[in-house]
Formats: sequence, C-alpha cells, structure tokens
Amino acid sequence: MALIVKSNIKKVVTELQKENPEITSVAEEVGFELEKKVEDLLIKGIERAKANHRRTLHARDL
Repeated sequence: MALIVKSNIKKVVTELQKENPEITSVAEEVGFELEKKVEDLLIKGIERAKANHRRTLHARDL
C-alpha cells in the first residue's frame, strides 16, 4: 500500500526547515517508517470509529 509519496518527503523536509535547511537528503528508510506510522494511526482510528458504532472514519478518530 502506498500512502506516502516518497518523492514528496524531501520537499516537505526542506519546507519545514525554511530558515536553516541543514538536512539536505532523506534516507529511503524514512519513507518505510512513515508508512508504518500512518498505517498504525489508521488502524487505531478504525478501532475507535468501530467502538463508537460508526462506519465513517473521522479526523477525531486519529
């Protein structure tokens, strides 16, 4: 499953450090770890939505 667009990670890292861009490259493993974290967040959100007897996942579930 590809939730994270790996080509955008470096762009975002650069944008987040506008004033002093010290980090200039991003290891490939960062994309894999971000993917895992997003999946974990979604799993927890799904569980919360189900516990509240809803069929819609909301931002508040995350």
